[in-house]
Amino acid sequence: MSHFLIGGRVVVGSRAAKPPEPRTTAASLRATDPRIVHELLTAIQPGDLLRATGTLVQPSAPGEPARLVVDALEVLDTALVPVLRDMVLDRYGDYVVIFDPDRDQVPVFTAYGAWVGLADNPDAIAHLIDIHERVNGGDS
Repeated sequence: MSHFLIGGRVVVGSRAAKPPEPRTTAASLRATDPRIVHELLTAIQPGDLLRATGTLVQPSAPGEPARLVVDALEVLDTALVPVLRDMVLDRYGDYVVIFDPDRDQVPVFTAYGAWVGLADNPDAIAHLIDIHERVNGGDS
């Protein structure tokens, strides 16, 4: 199961005749389908309007984001122009990291989309990967 944190426009509401207004929120998402993880890591751009369908789980502690176990992902509208300076994907061998200038923490995944962890800052990425490889025997 892969984990990722995504911020963006989401549509919240029922299947009313008039669609609800999009609002910005952050949610911790989990997906078992590797195609969903691949889509998020390669095709989705900041500002895209997404519909993530699944089961919403309340946060375990106040102040944490809610979790959404994603069963399906649909792009409803794409952002006009991707702005690469806002968010950058980078490879560390068999690993992918996501740099976001608005956050110190850096999400780390394997190249296959499996969640490795959240490095406290860019300097901690190598340490996190080293721990992952010692525990899991390399890329898993």
